[in-house]
Parts: sequence; C-alpha cells; structure tokens
Amino acid sequence: MRDTTTVKTDNDRPMLQLINVSKRFGETQVLPATDLAVPAGRTTVLIGPSGCGKSTLLRIMIGLLLSDTGSVRFEDVEVTPANTMLMRRRMGYVLQDGGLFPHLTARDNVAIMARFLKADTKAAIDARVVELAELTRLPLEALDRYPAQLSGGQRQRLGIMRALMLDPPLVLLDEPMGALDPLVRYDLQEDLRRIFQTLGKTVVLVTHDMAEAAFFGDEIVLLGAGQIVQRGTIDELVTNPATDFVRKFLSAQRALAKP
Repeated sequence: MRDTTTVKTDNDRPMLQLINVSKRFGETQVLPATDLAVPAGRTTVLIGPSGCGKSTLLRIMIGLLLSDTGSVRFEDVEVTPANTMLMRRRMGYVLQDGGLFPHLTARDNVAIMARFLKADTKAAIDARVVELAELTRLPLEALDRYPAQLSGGQRQRLGIMRALMLDPPLVLLDEPMGALDPLVRYDLQEDLRRIFQTLGKTVVLVTHDMAEAAFFGDEIVLLGAGQIVQRGTIDELVTNPATDFVRKFLSAQRALAKP
C-alpha cells in the first residue's frame, strides 16, 4: 500500500500559487474567491462532482482562461496577459482526448512545438521523440501513424509525450484517462505514476475518480460548488472528513467502486 504520510520537505514551497482567484461565466459564478498552492515536486489531485469547477481551475492555472479577480504566480513570477504564452511553454498540458492534430503523424504531433520554437536541432528533436516513446511505452512503429490509426491508450500516451517534449517542470492533466476502458486505464495509470516518479515533475491532475486520486495524489483537493471543501492525503480525508459533503462524496465513490 502506498505511504500517504505527509512529510514536510523543501519541495513544500509552492511552484504554482492561485491567490483570490475567481471566475464567472455570464450570471454563473463557477469559482468564488479561491486560494491554492501547488507544492513543487509533488502530485496534487483536484477532484469533485461534475460542475464543481476543477477543470476551470486547471485552465486558469495554465492560462487558457483568465480569472476575473486575483492572481496566478508560477515559479514566483506573476502570470499576466503579456507573459501568458511564455509561461505556458514551461507547463505541459494533457487533455482527456489528447488534443492531437489529426493531419499530423504521431511523431510530428509530439515535435510540433519544439520545431516551431526551434528549441534544438532536428536530430536532437527526433532523438527526444524516440526517448519519450520509450519512456511512455509507445511502440516506435506508431510514431509514423496518424492519430486515427492509434488506439485510445496510444493517443493518450502521445498526448503525454507532447506535454513532456520541452521538459516542463509542471505538468497538468485534465481527466486524461476518463474515456479509456478499465484495462487500458490501469496500464496507463501505472505508467504515468512511474513517469512522474522517475522525472520528479510537479503534477496537477483533475479526476472524478477517488481511487485514481488516491493512487496518484500526494495531496487531494476536494471541491464542491467551486470551493475547496477539504485538502489532505487520502487517509486524512477518509479518517477525518471536514464536512457532511466530504462524507457523502466518499460514500458515493465507494458505492460506485463496488462491482
């Protein structure tokens, strides 16, 4: 069983901070004023029911959405409209559907940003793609196929490769395994945790599955109606739920997990 004991280290310094961040869509307040610090070198999992604001929070982190109030700080630098694109180059982002370009081969999907930015020589970029394929266990022959010719699990591995291509210190994943069948999902979960541990990345993962949150999370952040209801290790949430909402959410998750 995974050791979920909270240990204070130098990595408890935040890599990413959201300070008094809020977001409204029309008349709907999706996120009230929210503070969240993401510690460096650890995996923080955002979980909660549909519509609770977890994906909105993630998109604000990476700059795909601008908050209505507050500020976002990444590596002690405030993210502003003027530097958003620069900051996003230091973050890897994985979508549920992979977000791949259907007209590009797998190899070109992974390398596209590195080539656009002229981050290295062609040979070095090609070597990096092969290195990432081996890391994620994507068959090398799949690199010359198009996304439509790949399985769902292979497309997600490709999305992970693209997120890691520029070696960002922070990786954000928005329910990357939500559409996969159980066996493929299990294999990808095992590989992702190995990759995170091997590379020592700071990770923020959005999921709706508490078992997945417990599997990955050094810290779990449970949201309800846009607000952070409780945060802590899985043991802390289970043994000391802060509210009735937490207890009911955990009970519902246990009921869903029963065969």
